[in-house]
Amino acid sequence: MTDIASEGSKKWDAMSEGQKKDTFDSLPKEQKKDLTYTEWITQGYHNQWENWMPWIEDKYLSWFTRDNKASYATKDTLDKSKITGIDQVDTLQDGVNSLVSGQVGQGGLLQPIGDMASKEGINRAERGGKDDSGSYGGPLSGVTDPVAKNAMAGGEGVAEGGKGVAGKVGEGVSGAGGYVSSLWGGGKKE
Repeated sequence: MTDIASEGSKKWDAMSEGQKKDTFDSLPKEQKKDLTYTEWITQGYHNQWENWMPWIEDKYLSWFTRDNKASYATKDTLDKSKITGIDQVDTLQDGVNSLVSGQVGQGGLLQPIGDMASKEGINRAERGGKDDSGSYGGPLSGVTDPVAKNAMAGGEGVAEGGKGVAGKVGEGVSGAGGYVSSLWGGGKKE
C-alpha cells in the first residue's frame, strides 16, 4: 500500500467516534453524496476491505503455500473435476493437478505469468477493475480513469431510466391483465 494511504489509516484509527462524526458533519454536501453517517462509515470500511484483502490473501499464499492466486484457483478448479472415485486414479489426478498448478505458482516455470494473472486479473476483479492504487488505467490513469468513471455514471443513468421504463411497462401489463381477466368474469363482483 502507499505511504499516504497508510498514514491516513493511522490518523483515522487514532480518532474517537465523536471526531469521526465531526469529520463527516464538516464535509461539503457534494462529498456526502446524500449518505448518512452510518452509510458513509460503511462505505469507508468497504473501501479499506477492497484495498487490503487482496494484499493479505497474496501474502498468506506466499508465506504459507507455494501458490499464488492463479495457481490456487487452478488447483481448486482441477480438484473439482475428479469423477472416478478410484483411489489410484484420484491420486494420479492429484499429482497431475499439482504439477499443472505448480507451474504458475512459486518457483514454477510459468510463475511470472501466474503472478501477473494474480495481480492484474484476479486482484483487479476483486477490486472491481481497480489496481492496488485505486486506478483503472495504471500509468495511463490520467486518461482512462475519467473515461471509466463517466462510463459508469452513464451506465447508472441508463439503469435508472430502464427501471422507470420497466415500471411503466409493468403497470401497463398489470392494467391489461385486469382488463383481460374481466372479460372472462374475473373482474370485480358487485
